[in-house]
Amino acid sequence: MIKLFPSTNPSPEDSLIKYVRSLQNAGIEFMHCDVMDGIFVKNQCLDVKLIREIINKTTVGIDIHLMISEPLSNVEKYMNLPATYITTHYETYNNNIQNIIKMSKYLRSNGKMMGIAINPNTDVSKVIDILPLFDLVLIMSVEPGQSGQVFIESTYDKIRKVRQAIDQYGYNIKIEVDGGINTMNMQKVVNAGADILVMGNAMFVASDRAGLVRQVKLMYRQNE
Repeated sequence: MIKLFPSTNPSPEDSLIKYVRSLQNAGIEFMHCDVMDGIFVKNQCLDVKLIREIINKTTVGIDIHLMISEPLSNVEKYMNLPATYITTHYETYNNNIQNIIKMSKYLRSNGKMMGIAINPNTDVSKVIDILPLFDLVLIMSVEPGQSGQVFIESTYDKIRKVRQAIDQYGYNIKIEVDGGINTMNMQKVVNAGADILVMGNAMFVASDRAGLVRQVKLMYRQNE
């Protein structure tokens, strides 16, 4: 079943709880929490305290996307949060597969699902070659760190390649796509093989958020 995870970005942090509550009322069950450290990406947002406030003041589940440098040294602070997935970026490991293995073992041994994100310029074969380490592959369809960018068309081919590998070997791995997704391209993203759509700016600026959620859910039913 296709799922929609709206992003915390680009909502201002001082009104984030109000925004999440509006999405909860619109029928959203999960939020994609974008964490940025100002080092791996230029912007900085969403500390642990604010994520915990989302958890305490709403009923939505959370999916944590860590756009941070040195994830092995920094992931511990997120482990007490009831996140389904914790996703770090392949690029932060500098091609050190042993450290990716360490992260996978650490997250899974603590009841979390391991997500790996790849930037638009990263060859998708990098993660296909080590798919068993992951529970989720997050394919960035824009450069990370800034909401409102245009969807990169080459993403469709990346999605198809990961989907083909997952299906070929029978892996239980979800494909999440993040960046520039809207009502004009979301069906193509699903057709390429995505399981989870991260919608940031399109959801934030929508005049009828509940109507947008209904539209996506209708697409879910059509793709079942």
